[in-house]
Amino acid sequence: MKKILTNILILSTLLCAMQHFKAQKVVVNREVDTQNDGKMLLGDQLKDQFLKEPYSEWYVKEHAEYAVDNKAISELKKAKINSYNIVVFLGTWCEDSHRDFPRFMKILDEVHYPEGKLKLIAVNRKKESPSGDESRYNISKVPTIIVKKYGKEIGRITEMPTTGYIERDLVDILKKDDQSVIKEIFKK
Repeated sequence: MKKILTNILILSTLLCAMQHFKAQKVVVNREVDTQNDGKMLLGDQLKDQFLKEPYSEWYVKEHAEYAVDNKAISELKKAKINSYNIVVFLGTWCEDSHRDFPRFMKILDEVHYPEGKLKLIAVNRKKESPSGDESRYNISKVPTIIVKKYGKEIGRITEMPTTGYIERDLVDILKKDDQSVIKEIFKK
């Protein structure tokens, strides 16, 4: 009887703990006011947040003026980029993020990328976010764009695209994934 009561007590404690962790919610669109940088986004963000002042000052202009590489856009569609998950780390204080993040978002607009597959995480100057995701992804520079398939990272763009164009780097990442799938098939 003691064993049964002990097991019931342990089980109920575990269930309560699970409910507590389940109930914790992620704060979205957190904005902080800093002494050196003024307003800064921190943590999980929705793309609409960048249409608000002061972020819209750099976001809207760069998004509107960027001319995408239509050939690369076509290749991204053909490679089914919309089936991949993407995680982006950026700093609203960072000039590279000011340039490349709006361009990246325009690319996603062009391929009709589903918002539900995109995770945007804003970090402070120490490259930290409230969730601590930056350590899980080993973030050292921003922006960092991580492409994932089935929960596994297949490639990333760190700080600046190596080809000079984000969409071309994305095509290269997806091509490498296709090649690794082909190699797996021929291994069997």
